This record gives sequence, structure tokens and C-alpha cells, in this order.
Amino acid sequence: MRNRFALALAILMAAQPLAAQEVQEQVDTAFEAVATAVAEAGLDPVVSIDHARLADKEGVAMPASRVQIFSDAGLDSAILAAEIRAGLDLPLRVLAYDREGALAVMATDSAFLMARHGLVPSDALSGWDDRLDAVLIPVADRASMAPVSGLTKDYGIIELPSAYGLAESIQRLKDAILSQGDTVWFGEQDFRARAEAHGVSLPSATLLLFGGPAPGGVAMAEFPSIGLDAFCQKLFLYEREDGTVIALFNGISALAELHYGKASEAHQALDTRLTQTFTEALARK
Repeated sequence: MRNRFALALAILMAAQPLAAQEVQEQVDTAFEAVATAVAEAGLDPVVSIDHARLADKEGVAMPASRVQIFSDAGLDSAILAAEIRAGLDLPLRVLAYDREGALAVMATDSAFLMARHGLVPSDALSGWDDRLDAVLIPVADRASMAPVSGLTKDYGIIELPSAYGLAESIQRLKDAILSQGDTVWFGEQDFRARAEAHGVSLPSATLLLFGGPAPGGVAMAEFPSIGLDAFCQKLFLYEREDGTVIALFNGISALAELHYGKASEAHQALDTRLTQTFTEALARK
């Protein structure tokens, strides 16, 4: 099965230069090849997002881009036990996208997790990379890892305290997110519940997944690789030992700077909008 996808991908990449539709076909083929590898590896699919087609429905044009997020609950739990804040960058994910008229594939490996969250090498992180290597086999010649040059601990992470407990914080945030007419809800991951099934004890921790196809499409139009980490948008909540709930999310401008060395007004506007929305939802009324 994997060889069939690799052959189809090679055929699609034979013609140069490529029109946008041809690159879209390559992105689709690469995406399906990785999805098949994910299933063969026994990993759990979480969500897949077709950035360009969702944006097109909202009248926004952007290059082809599809991300898939999938999970190994045992690895996630072990990484979270070492550093709970790493939940912002879990689970595993792979992006297939149009990079200047050619197919590119990008994933987030353990080097990113170690640099951003102060983690040290471990069996769990080695397992993370092994999982990525396995699912990237059919697209290995087009695959690269998320940039880590200039990445420091807590880089681009925006942190907000909540005046509420975890359950109420989640509900208030969901209500605020869903009240915005340009936003799509993609789901949530209860990391603590999943960890318990693997015999790992964690603080309460949940990841919320959502996105705005129109503003996201504008923000990604000239910066497509940020679709790996910035879109869909991720909001990670966890409970400290004192019971305080903390919300973490990605600064879009910071990720654009990391990937491209620059950011745009669209990124800054999204950062301002997200920060204001989440701050108001988590503040005591």
C-alpha cells in the first residue's frame, strides 16, 4: 500500500513547472500516503484539516496545505509526565503543503519539543521520532522538520491565568470561541484521562483545537508552513499543584518569525484578537 502511494507521488511530481492544481494533487497524494502510514502504524487519528479548501469556502485564496494530527497516547503521557507544558505541542502532526510551487512536507520532531520546553533526551522522545520516521517513509524525499534555529524555552508561548477551575475554564473558552462566526471547532483531547489508561498520573490537562478558515487563510497565504503549529489553533489548559488553571497558546507572529524570519499585520491582528478573547473568557466577572 505504501509503495503504491510513493509511486503515485513520484508520477505526480514528474512534470515541472507545476500549476497550483498540480501541486494540490501532490499535496493530496502525500497527505493520503501519510494517513495510510499512520493507520498502519496503529496511531490514533485526532483531526485532519484542509487549510486551502476551508479558506476557499470563505473566499480566501491560499496555497495548498493539509495537516493531520495523530496520537500515540503512551508517548504523549510520558512526555507530559516530564513537562506538562509540552502539551501545547502534542500530539504528533505532519503538514503537506505548497512551497513556492512544489510539494513540501514538514513535521515537528523531538528537537522542537526539547528546545521549546526544556526537555532532555528520553525514551519517550526517541519513540516520538521513531513514530515520525515511520509515517514519513512514503514522503521522505520531501520531508523536513520544523525549524529550531532561534527557538528557545517558552518561545512564542502566550500564557494566561484563569479565575476558574478547569472544567469551567474550558466551557467559557469554548463558548467564547464558538460565539465567533468565522471559527470552526475541531475537538479536544483530555490528556489526563488518556494517561490514566496507560498507568501514568498527570495533572488535569486538556487541549482545545479550533480555527478560523478565513483569517487563518489570510495569515498562511505567504507563510504556509506555519500551518504545522499555528493552524489549527491550539489552546492548552492545565492545573497547577495549587489548583490554579493556566492557559497556553501559540503566538502566531512568533511562529511566523521562526519559520520565515518575519511576520505580517495579519499575524499581529490574530495575536491581539486571540489574547483579548481568551483573557475576557478567563477573567472573573
